[in-house]
Amino acid sequence: MTNPDHASDVSKVICTALSQQCERVRLRIHQLVEPLTHEQLWTKPYPYGNSVGHLLLHVTGNLRNYIGAGIANSGYVRDRPKEFADDSKREKDAVMSDFEGAVAELLATARAQSDADWGKPYDGGMGVEDIDNRLSIFIRCAAHLDHHMGQMIYLCKQLAL
Repeated sequence: MTNPDHASDVSKVICTALSQQCERVRLRIHQLVEPLTHEQLWTKPYPYGNSVGHLLLHVTGNLRNYIGAGIANSGYVRDRPKEFADDSKREKDAVMSDFEGAVAELLATARAQSDADWGKPYDGGMGVEDIDNRLSIFIRCAAHLDHHMGQMIYLCKQLAL
């Protein structure tokens, strides 16, 4: 027989780990974006690359799509190509506010998962056919966020030259 107290500890451990990881990345992204001017936020250091602003739109769309729409049923409809092509050059505060909202949605959705929820099937019809459960999509999203933070670090170093 499974100990129900142990099972709830598993969800707490998962949520704590996700929270710590996302908070670390969120704070680092803030440190990177804070000193950027509006022009720098949207500068593509290379013709084929992405600006920090576009990467922020992308990670925001990713979280809102796979976690918000995919698990929390938020109704979010993603336009992935626009994340990289949007030429509206929104203000930094608005872009960061959307990013903050997506991270908050990820964490609130994680906290809402029961022990049984983590292993529930994840609908692979959202472009991730190799993901078969909710825990896996949370891990994938956290890794994706970290990956693009690394790109932002590199871009910000290039902008500072």
